[in-house]
Amino acid sequence: MTDQAIADDLAESSEQEEEAVAAPRFGRKKLILFVAAPLVAILLIAAGLYFSGFLNRFIGAKSEAHEEKVVPKQTVFYDLPELLVNLSGAGRKASFLKMSISLELESQIDVARLQSVMPRIIDNFQVYLRELRIEDLRGSAGMYRLREELLLRVNASAAPAKIVDVLFKEMLVQ
Repeated sequence: MTDQAIADDLAESSEQEEEAVAAPRFGRKKLILFVAAPLVAILLIAAGLYFSGFLNRFIGAKSEAHEEKVVPKQTVFYDLPELLVNLSGAGRKASFLKMSISLELESQIDVARLQSVMPRIIDNFQVYLRELRIEDLRGSAGMYRLREELLLRVNASAAPAKIVDVLFKEMLVQ
């Protein structure tokens, strides 16, 4: 081999090495930089616009508030007989509680079920109310606890019927 042939071989091999080194170095980085990064950025922006609700205007989605027609809920009230109970107390002086209660029912169908178990409901109320003390009824927190307890007891007594709320019409502690 001549010196010229050796020099040509060296030049050729150095060019091949440079191409081999240059291809992976720029290929993978360019792919990430110019393809993957913008795709991830576009997806993040689209997700942000979608979850914020801003995109709904442009894609034609209607909000649930506009789609639903508001149907007024029919409320049914059922008045219980007046309750008069002797409150539990430590002193000699007797304390009495007189209450008028109205129950808010989910539907008119529940009235018949409620009337059929009315003795059980009155009994549950009487037993619970007789154990109360005057201190238990003080303040708004006491009234809230009383309402929740009565609601729990009336729903347990009239099981298939759904009572929404217990409303106090009159309450007198003496």
